[in-house]
Amino acid sequence: MRLRSWKARSKRALVAAALTTTVMAGTVGWTTGNEQQPLTGPPPGTSSWRADHSLGVRLPDPATASPNRVAAFFDTLSATRRHELMERHPSVVGNLDGAPTALRYEANSRFLRAERARERARSTDPDLTAQERERARALVVRYGELLSPGRHILAFDPRGRGQVAEVYGDLERAEHVSVVVPGSDIDLSTFDRANDKYGTPAGMGRSLYAAASHRTAVVAWVGYTTPVGLGTDAATGRLAEAGAPRLARFTQGLSASGAPRPAVFCHSYGSVVCGLAAPRLAATDLVVLGSPGMRADSVADLNTGARVWAARDDSDWIGKVPNVELFGLGHGEDPTAPGFGARRVPAEQAKGHTGYFAPGTDSLRAFVRIAGGGDSTDTDGTRTIGART
Repeated sequence: MRLRSWKARSKRALVAAALTTTVMAGTVGWTTGNEQQPLTGPPPGTSSWRADHSLGVRLPDPATASPNRVAAFFDTLSATRRHELMERHPSVVGNLDGAPTALRYEANSRFLRAERARERARSTDPDLTAQERERARALVVRYGELLSPGRHILAFDPRGRGQVAEVYGDLERAEHVSVVVPGSDIDLSTFDRANDKYGTPAGMGRSLYAAASHRTAVVAWVGYTTPVGLGTDAATGRLAEAGAPRLARFTQGLSASGAPRPAVFCHSYGSVVCGLAAPRLAATDLVVLGSPGMRADSVADLNTGARVWAARDDSDWIGKVPNVELFGLGHGEDPTAPGFGARRVPAEQAKGHTGYFAPGTDSLRAFVRIAGGGDSTDTDGTRTIGART
């Protein structure tokens, strides 16, 4: 009897897995040949940082030192010593979770200027191919955009497809902080693209910040290698498993540097990252939107003390993808399903897969309340946040 039951469950799971592939391919096109190699490990320039004994002490190892250890180390330094370290190692300080926020801004500005100068030289290098020179010219423009006055870059890593985190608001004085974690097809070049504005982390972050109280700061975080298209990377947890420790460390770094514990908003494949990071996230709230699953069967399986919220509008194509996890394919239960146990966020006014942060929507109004520490209300027996601002 048990064997027949197991076979039946396995058959249903295999059918669901096949449907997942079919639906995803038929909905937006299955992308092949785009397997990504995740960026892992410490920031660029770590080797020279480790070899620096100018202070007469061992500097905290970016690969192993906790954000609290990093914060404690910088607390022992004078402003002059901090600045000297930043000037010698901008690529490390700018990406070192737990380092002072203002120092990271300055370090990343310095690092961006250096990378822009390097790419400018490459753009006219006759030894490079025409394609390489064109890529260099594009990066010169991209880095110049990130260096625009008023932008606050909290992390920047040019390796691979590039990673970045940008702050909207005053992170050092904010009473509330939110972090936006994006899904597929996001990197340094698409972080704030003009088309599909609210499908980008910059667009989501700016919209939330504009709608929230001035006491709230928002961080748009692209600190992991995202899938490209909807191929095997998007259907498996490989990239999310590499990104989850980076997200957890980033949130721990915010707390270590004196910021309030954030509410973390996770879009699409970003919710897979958040689900795997959940036990280690230093967060008050975990909000998933347009989620294919969190690699968990229920809120209890996330092992988090954060409040868990879920949103999905009826026009979002992700709702057509069967929720399954078998042999590494799929991401598990639908977080909006009643049995999952998440608090529901209204999304009747959101449109499509990337409309949750659009101004005027009920979902954005709910996000603002969550970002500001608001509690939920009970409607029709379901834990659902109210639509009031």
